[in-house]
Amino acid sequence: MKTFLLAAGKGTRLRPYTSVIPKCLIPIHGKPLLEIWIKLLEKCGVSEILINTHHHADKVERFLKRIRPNVKPEITLLYEKKLLGSGGTIWMNRSAVINEKKFLIIYADNLTTLDLKRMIRQHDDYSALGGILTMGLIHAPVPRECGIVKLDNTQKIVSFIEKPNNPASDLANGGVYVATPEIFSFFTDSCIRQTDTVCDLGFHLFPKLVGKMYGYEIKEYLRDIGTIESYDAAIREWHVR
Repeated sequence: MKTFLLAAGKGTRLRPYTSVIPKCLIPIHGKPLLEIWIKLLEKCGVSEILINTHHHADKVERFLKRIRPNVKPEITLLYEKKLLGSGGTIWMNRSAVINEKKFLIIYADNLTTLDLKRMIRQHDDYSALGGILTMGLIHAPVPRECGIVKLDNTQKIVSFIEKPNNPASDLANGGVYVATPEIFSFFTDSCIRQTDTVCDLGFHLFPKLVGKMYGYEIKEYLRDIGTIESYDAAIREWHVR
């Protein structure tokens, strides 16, 4: 199974750290976040990790060269001269996964102990019901800053709103997905052509997948380290491993 590990963001809310280092290499008790993700993906049997880069791309490349001898999955770098957005990256590199039964999409700025094998097994059950994407869900501390979902009694996502002004709940997109290639049938023309803005999964794709996505509530630890405050909290909370 293959994984898109989205790591190209500029990390503007993490300045001054990200003035000299990409967000994906932010250290967690001395270990770069990207390394934590690679080890987690290796543990669940991923065969290839596709990592997009942009901000401080040279530092990501040098880091990966150092750790590659000790990493089992193949690592493929996807350099973006211009940021494509989360959806744009997936679309432009769809050939890597188009013949896969399923694949992972993960935001690399999350820190987590998620049991990916369990989530993948649940996705297989949802696929039998017609689901084409399983979304990891968390209870968000600030729902209006997240993609908020509503579920029916089968865990099907029946509503998805990105950053709503008046969130209906705190059940939010956790930035970890198991998907099937059928998602590529739902990309909008603007995403395909890259004509107006970067293609974002939350704004441009997920609303079109309502009724075809299922939610998987993440019980394990997960924190987005996208701000100074959340990064400081992660350092306090994360046990040295």
